[in-house]
Amino acid sequence: MMLAYRTNYYTGILIYSINIGAYYFLWAAIYSGKQHIEGLSVTQMTTYVAVAWMARAFYFNNIDREMAVEIMEGKVAIELIRPYSYLGMKTMQGLGEGIFRLLFFSVPGLVIASFIFPVKFTWNPTVWGLFGISILLSFFINTLLNLLTGITTFFLFNNSGLIRAKRVVIDLFSGLLLPMSFFPGWAQDVMKYLPFQGISYVPSMIFTNGFSHQQAISAIWQQFVWVLVLIVPIQLLWILAKKQLIIQGG
Repeated sequence: MMLAYRTNYYTGILIYSINIGAYYFLWAAIYSGKQHIEGLSVTQMTTYVAVAWMARAFYFNNIDREMAVEIMEGKVAIELIRPYSYLGMKTMQGLGEGIFRLLFFSVPGLVIASFIFPVKFTWNPTVWGLFGISILLSFFINTLLNLLTGITTFFLFNNSGLIRAKRVVIDLFSGLLLPMSFFPGWAQDVMKYLPFQGISYVPSMIFTNGFSHQQAISAIWQQFVWVLVLIVPIQLLWILAKKQLIIQGG
C-alpha cells in the first residue's frame, strides 16, 4: 500500500534529506566555530539529527487518529467482533509501517545525506546492537502513547485536539527537535520522570556515542520499564471503553 504511490515514496526520501540539511545548517550557525556545546560536537549533532529523524520514521504512526476515526464512524464495532486483539492488530500495523519507512525512506535518505553532510557512522557492533534494542523500545513507547490517546475517543467522542497536542509534546520533549542536555536543569529533572525521552533522545544518543556503555544500558532499562508501565492504564481504559461503547455513526 505504501509503495502504490511512487511519487509520495520518492518525495518522502527527498523530504528526509532536506530535513537533515535544514537542521545541519541551523546547528552549524548555532555552533558558529565552537568545538562543543553540551558535550556534543557539530558532527555529533548532525549525526544526532539524522538518527533522530531516522528513528522517527520507524516509531511514528497514525494509529491514534485511525482509532479515533473508526470509533466515531462506528467501524470499531466490526473490529471488536473479529477473532483478534484490536489493540494488538493496531500495534502490528504500526510496526509494519515503521519497518517499511525505516528501510525504504530513512536508510536511502540517510545514505544521500551522508554524502552531503558530515554524518559520522559508527561500526561498533555493540553500539548497533544497543541502538537496535533502543529504537524498538522507542517504537513501543510511542505506540502505547498513541493507543492511550486513541482509546480516549471512547470517552471524549472527539479527541482531535488531544491528538495534535500529544504530537507537539512528543516532538518537543522526546529530543527530536532539541537534545535533552540543551534544556534547563529543572526541565531535565522533570523530564527524567516522563516517558518522552525514551522515544528519540535515548536511541539517538546511543548511536552518536553520547552515552557511555553503562549509561546506554541504564537508559534502555528505563525504556523497558516505561513500556511495562504504559501497558497498565491502556488495559484498564480498554476494559472500561468496551463497556460504554457508543456508536456515533456507520
